[in-house]
Amino acid sequence: LMQIMVMTEGFLVTVATLCYYPVKLGLVAMVLYVVLLAGNLLREYLNRRQGEHPLIETFRHKLGHVIQDTQQKYLDLELEKLIQQTEHLANTNIERLRFIVRAAPGIGLMGTLIPMGIALAALAQGNMPEMAGMMVNAFNSAIVGLGTGVIAFALALVKERWINNDKNEIRYLAELASIDHTSICSQTPLTSNPINETHAIEGSL
Repeated sequence: LMQIMVMTEGFLVTVATLCYYPVKLGLVAMVLYVVLLAGNLLREYLNRRQGEHPLIETFRHKLGHVIQDTQQKYLDLELEKLIQQTEHLANTNIERLRFIVRAAPGIGLMGTLIPMGIALAALAQGNMPEMAGMMVNAFNSAIVGLGTGVIAFALALVKERWINNDKNEIRYLAELASIDHTSICSQTPLTSNPINETHAIEGSL
């Protein structure tokens, strides 16, 4: 039984040691991804200040096509389907940020505990320089993981507020279309390609 326990502990130590570099790389990748999302959010903020709302404009174009191509008795169903598709597209970036909010602290904790185990093993062998280096790496991982999660949470709050405003406008347009679809058609230019605008929205996400 003791031999089995020793083999089990050795296996766990090996797995934890092998996870050290992947965890570090994952933490770096999350930091870079959050920086990219922050840049996209800044660009969207500048575009919104200029009155650009790609999600709403794409919905307007698709709404015009739905109104023209759908019989009146099926219009409400098609409008609800279009709303759900647009909201799903809008929620994509929020889900990415929420993943970072949850995953970054966890990966930071893993990046903390693994070096601490290595540091304890170095301490048992009397290797003080290695122990000190591993402890520094451990605390750095904790700080970076928590900081990345906090920044992602702040970005998610801002993005969610914008998306909620867009959703309210989209539902207002849909309700207006169900009441007076003629006026919506007259306000909706159909010269643009909604597929291209959808790609533009996904690029901003």
